[in-house]
This record gives sequence, structure tokens and C-alpha cells, in this order.
Amino acid sequence: MINPIIYANQPLIKLFGCREETAKIDEEAVKCILDDIKENGDKALRKYCLKYDGFSGENLSVTDEEFDAAFKALSKGYIKMLKRAIKNITAFHKKQLKKGFEIRKKNCVVGQIVLPVSCAGVYVPGGTAAYPSTVLMNVIPAKIAGVEQVVMVTPVKSDGKIKPEVLVAAKLCGADKVFKIGGAQAIGALAYGTQTVPKAEKITGPGNAYVAAAKRIVFGTCGIDMIAGPSEILVIADKGANAEHVAADMLSQAEHDVLASAVLITDDLSLANAVSNKIEERLSNLPRREIAEKSINSNGKIVVVENLDKAIELSNEYAPEHLELCVENPFELLKKVKNAGSVFLGYNTPEAVGDYYAGANHTLPTSGTAKFSSPLGVEDFLKTTQYIYYNSAALYAASTDIIKFAKSEGLDAHAQSISVRVEK
Repeated sequence: MINPIIYANQPLIKLFGCREETAKIDEEAVKCILDDIKENGDKALRKYCLKYDGFSGENLSVTDEEFDAAFKALSKGYIKMLKRAIKNITAFHKKQLKKGFEIRKKNCVVGQIVLPVSCAGVYVPGGTAAYPSTVLMNVIPAKIAGVEQVVMVTPVKSDGKIKPEVLVAAKLCGADKVFKIGGAQAIGALAYGTQTVPKAEKITGPGNAYVAAAKRIVFGTCGIDMIAGPSEILVIADKGANAEHVAADMLSQAEHDVLASAVLITDDLSLANAVSNKIEERLSNLPRREIAEKSINSNGKIVVVENLDKAIELSNEYAPEHLELCVENPFELLKKVKNAGSVFLGYNTPEAVGDYYAGANHTLPTSGTAKFSSPLGVEDFLKTTQYIYYNSAALYAASTDIIKFAKSEGLDAHAQSISVRVEK
């Protein structure tokens, strides 16, 4: 049971505790794996597949026969469900496409073109769970951006099999290649390229602490989406909220990871107590009870405030990954939200709607980074290139200003590159 806290201007860290970015690991060991992959390619990759997953790595690439078998293993109803989710996610992300521009003046032109990265690498967690939703949220925006080659990696066990839900999602979304590799070695293969795995210019997708560390290390060699910390949800609820529903929503995040956090802020003490009791009740029947219980006991919080304005003030300071506004007038409260990864409005929009189906991306900034970063989207797979054209008349007209500017910075060669063209 979570004992509600009555807010009395406590510092945020006293209310919610300290957020840990990732579990503590040996980053030097991760660096050694990456260096080995960079130096030895497939040979090193297969060595780590065998060491960490028990998989020989003899056939790293998923075959057409494996894709066919995956489709046969799933019901038509499940495949139709995936297609409906893909339709929603595609419609949302198509709105994110941006265009270049051009400004033409007399004798000069400046502009910007928008281009996709050539190859994107998508990491999809594997093991005991299947995450087709991660496939959708990463591959779809990459393909909409126009990425020529989307390469997906996901870990397997000793049998070398990927769950059919993941393979079917990959095929339906248009992933160009799928490889049976996971962990830091998969990030190394994407960052540096091997004889089998193409080199990616951008790597996206969540993973464990080793994957996060590997992404941090290879950043600069290639781009990455973000360093994701443990999942988190903050629910703001008024007296009209259903305690059972709020408790269920908090547990939907707590079951992710023992480091995940679930927070409720409400202006109603009776609701706070009711949610605390419902969490206790629902935990007893939860399949992932052990994980959820540790998360709730360590990081679960219920805070009672005097009004919803104070709740929003605390939320903006906390900058949650997921923010639920379980209130009567959610669109009014939305106007006051400054920092959040994704916002879920009203009594009937649990966070799970966004995880799988509504269309908005579920790869979101965690650990307070929503103050300065955004959800994964089409722009993550795009880059811009600028261009400039001046004819001789335009250069002459601007030359005095440019030469003066360059000399003010002590860069005479810059100034001379102008003067040598206009002095005659």
C-alpha cells in the first residue's frame, strides 16, 4: 500500500525520490565488446551471440521462409489488428513530414533541403517477451521519412527463433532486413557495420542497461534517438476519477521494470486512499506481481495537493514520460502542460492506448528529459542541408559587411576570400 503524502511545498526529490537513469553496469566491458565488433566484424558478433544468448549465429539474417512461417503461426484476427494499428500510426506520423524551403532575392538564393538518413538501425528487445509495438513505433516513422534501408535487430535464444508477432510486424511495416542479434553487440554491429550487417547512420529503439550504454558510447560514430531510462507514469486525477481505473493505469507502468515509477497527484484525499487500496488489491492477481510490487514499493507515490493548478506545477517540474489527465476538463488542463512526453486526456484514455494503437509514438523521453527533448518521430530519421548562391553583383553588394565581420573576429583569410573576388 502507498501512503498518500500531503503536499506542503516539499522539494520534488522528497516527493518523488531520485530518478536513476539506468541500472549500474560495467561500461568498460561494453566498450570492449564494441571495439571487438569494430575490429573483427562477424567473427566477434557470432562469438558474443553464443556467449550471451546461446545462439551460434550461423544464420544471423531472417529468411523468407521464417517470415512465411510467422504469418502462418498467427491468426487472421491478430494480423488484422496489427494492420489497424499500423494505419493509425502511419496517419499520425505522416503529419510530421517537413519540407525544405527556398528564399530568392535579386542575384542570390538561399535554401534548405530535407533528406532522410540512408540506413536506420532499429533495436527491438526480445527474450521472453515479444514487442511488436516497438517494431511499429520505430520502423513506420523511418519508412515515412524515406529511409532507403531499415535494418532491425532483436535478440534470440539458443533456438535462434524470433516470436512470430515481431516478424509479422516487421514485414508489415516494411523493415528491409531483420537480424537475430541483441545486446551491446547488436549496437556495435549497427554502428560500425560488419560483413553481414549494414552500417546505420541512426540507431533507435529501447533496450536494457547494456544496450543503453552501447548507444551512449557509439554516439558520434552514428546518431541515436535517446538514452531511455526506466519507464514512468504520472496521473493527475480529480474527484471524478475512478480509483480502480487509476490503480490499473499506475500498475501498467509498474509491471515494466522494478525501476519504473508510478505517481498519482490528486486534489481529493478520499480518491488518494481509494487508489492506494485498489493498487494493493490488483497486485494480488497480477502475473508480473513481483516486478510491479517492487516498483510500487520503491518508486510509487501518491501526492495530495490543494488544487489541480498545483498538480500541473509539480508535473511540469517532474516532466514525466507519460502524463494522464484523469480529470473532468482535460483539454483545459492540457493548455497548462509544459513538459511531458505524451499526454493522455480524460477518464477513458489509459496510457496503453498510446502504447499500441492511437497513432502517437510510444518511444518517449524519460527521467525529466521531456524538458528539452521530444518523442521519437519522422524528424529523427531526417536531416537538413542548406545551400547558398550569390552571383558577382550580390557578392559585391555584401562584401563590405562580410569583410568587416570577418576582420572583427581576427580571421583575415575569411576576409581575403571575399576581397580577392571584388577588389577589381
